[in-house]
Amino acid sequence: MIPSPTMVGRHVALVPLSIDHVPDLVRAANEDRREYDYTAVPATVEAMEVYVDALLRDRAEGKVVPFAQCVFDASGDIGRAVGCTRYMDIRSPYGRGFPGRPFPDEVEIGGTWLASSVQRTAVNTEAKFMLLSHAFEVWAVQRVAICTDARNMRSRTAIARIGASFEGVLRSHRPSYVAGEEGVLRDTAVYSVVGSEWPEVKAGLERRLA
Repeated sequence: MIPSPTMVGRHVALVPLSIDHVPDLVRAANEDRREYDYTAVPATVEAMEVYVDALLRDRAEGKVVPFAQCVFDASGDIGRAVGCTRYMDIRSPYGRGFPGRPFPDEVEIGGTWLASSVQRTAVNTEAKFMLLSHAFEVWAVQRVAICTDARNMRSRTAIARIGASFEGVLRSHRPSYVAGEEGVLRDTAVYSVVGSEWPEVKAGLERRLA
């Protein structure tokens, strides 16, 4: 199992997801549900417990590394969870298992959602900055993908603004989360940052967060 670090920034902390985050996540998910047309965000305690439990099982199997996105309280300590994100689609085609190479070669950042109150703030930008930094500078991955429903133009704009490059659309690629489309496969817009691009992307994110 890949270790789950805690990453602490100025606006958000990424904390290994646990079942204890469920009450906060339910409150976050119900601030304004109009933002979740394309994203799986459980609304009830029971559904959130199932959601978190599934992620923890996947983590134990090495499939994902999930985080709660937490803001800080008045004293500056890590406080309530306001959303989730994760490393997923973890791949090691070039060398994991060789001596000195315990980490993946490719990952995707996905499963991301935030409470309405912290959307369009620095929280998402800083979270992506920390996830990308850890992937490239600690794990030394070659590529990080960020994907979304091809119809989700707001998400696509946000991904491009981070500095990721558009690679194309995979048709009928993943299950749709749009209401009424249960069992339908969506088209997925794929973006990525590769190792050679990371210094420039990093500099751009640092400017945005300054």
